[in-house]
Amino acid sequence: MISKEVYMELHAMRREGQSLRAIARATGLHRQTVRKHLAEKELPRYHKGPRRESILVPYIQAIEDLLEDDDYRATKIYELLKNQGYAGGYDTVKRHVRTIKARKIRLAYARFETEPGRQAQFDWADLQVEEPAGRPTTIYAFLLVLGFSRADHVELMERTTLETFMDGHIRAFHALGGVPAEILYDNMKLVVIGRDEAGKPVWNSEFLHFANHYGFQPRLCPPYGPWTKGKVERPVDYFRESFWRGYRFTSIGRANEDAQVWLAKANQRVHGTTHQRIDERLRQERPYLGPLPASDYDTSLKVFRKVYRDCQISFNANRYVVPHRVVGLRVMLKVKNGVVRIYHDQDLLATYEEPRTKNNLLAQPRFYEELRRDKEQLRRKYGRTKGKATRGLTRGSLWIDVHHRPLAEYEELAGGAAWKS
Repeated sequence: MISKEVYMELHAMRREGQSLRAIARATGLHRQTVRKHLAEKELPRYHKGPRRESILVPYIQAIEDLLEDDDYRATKIYELLKNQGYAGGYDTVKRHVRTIKARKIRLAYARFETEPGRQAQFDWADLQVEEPAGRPTTIYAFLLVLGFSRADHVELMERTTLETFMDGHIRAFHALGGVPAEILYDNMKLVVIGRDEAGKPVWNSEFLHFANHYGFQPRLCPPYGPWTKGKVERPVDYFRESFWRGYRFTSIGRANEDAQVWLAKANQRVHGTTHQRIDERLRQERPYLGPLPASDYDTSLKVFRKVYRDCQISFNANRYVVPHRVVGLRVMLKVKNGVVRIYHDQDLLATYEEPRTKNNLLAQPRFYEELRRDKEQLRRKYGRTKGKATRGLTRGSLWIDVHHRPLAEYEELAGGAAWKS
C-alpha cells in the first residue's frame, strides 16, 4: 500500500498530463500499481499501532546545549552522546542535528514565476480590534493568492478553526473561478500536525481528504523558512496598509463587505512585478485552473453517538430526542453554524438549533406520536408494564422519567467530539 502523500503525487502528475509509463518511472512504482491507485477516488487508509517514543528523547536537551555552545558536527555529537549512555544509531542523531541547524540557517532562494494555474499561496494575518466593552481582541484575515496572476481572495474570520479554514478555501475557489494544481502553506497545524523521525510531514488527515476532493496538492515551506511564500507575504502587507490601517471596525459582517469592495479595486491595479493589471492576468489564468467538483466538501463537525433506550443522545452537555427506530444504533451528528443535523446512514433523522446554554432537552413532538402509534413497540413487555422504549408513555410523556437523569452519565458514555478521519 502506498502512502497518502504518494497517492496525491500520482494524481497531481496525472492531472499534468503525464503518461502511466512516465509516472511509474518517476515514482519507481509498477505501471499496474499506478493504474490501480489512479482509478481510486479515496485516499489509502492505514491502521497504525501505537507509536513508540524515540530513543533520542532523553538526549534532545543535551544536543540543543552542545549546538548552542559550538557548531558541532553530528559525528562529534554522536560520540559524546554514546559516552552518556545513548544506545541508538548515528542516523537518528544526524537527522535531529540537521533539523536544529535548519532553524539557524536561512537558506538563499531564487524568485521564480509560476505558470498559469500551477500554484497558489496561503497565509493568515492577525488583526487587532476593540470590542464594544473596550477590551482588545483578535480577528483573522484569510488570504489566498494565485501565483501567476497575483489575484487574491481575502475575508475576515473570528476563528482559525479547521472548519473556517476549509470554508475559506471553498469560497476562494468559487471567487477565483477554479482550483490551482498546488497550494503552498507554512507548517501550520491545520495542514500538517508534525513530522516523523525522518523529517517527513504528518498531514492533517481531514485536510488531506479536503485537498483530494478539490484535486489540489498541498505543499509546505521548508521548516523555519516561511520566506518562500513571498507572493502572499507581500499581499498581506499590502492588505494591512491599504485596507486595514485606519479602518473603523464595527462588525465582522460589515468588515467583509467593505473588504470585498476594496478587493475588487485592488485586483484592478497594475502589479509591480508583472507590470500588468491583476484582473487581466486572472482572465489568462482561469482556463488553466482545475474545475470545481460537482458538490462542495462537507465541512461540518462530525461526531458519532449511540441512541439509548429513552430515544436520546447527548452532545455538548445537551440532550436531543431522535426517532425510536434507531434506539441502540450509532448515529452521526453534523454540526455547523449552530445547527445540529442527526443522520443514520444517509437518512436525516432530525434537525435542531444548538442552544446557547447547557443542560437542555430538545425534542420534536412527532417522535413521541410515532412511538405511540407503533403497535409493535407497545406489545413488547417490560416487566408488567410497557416496553422499555415506551416507558413513561402511560403518563403521556417520556420527559418525566428522563428529565432527572444526570447529564454526566450521558457524557461519560458518549465521549467528546472529534473530526471524522
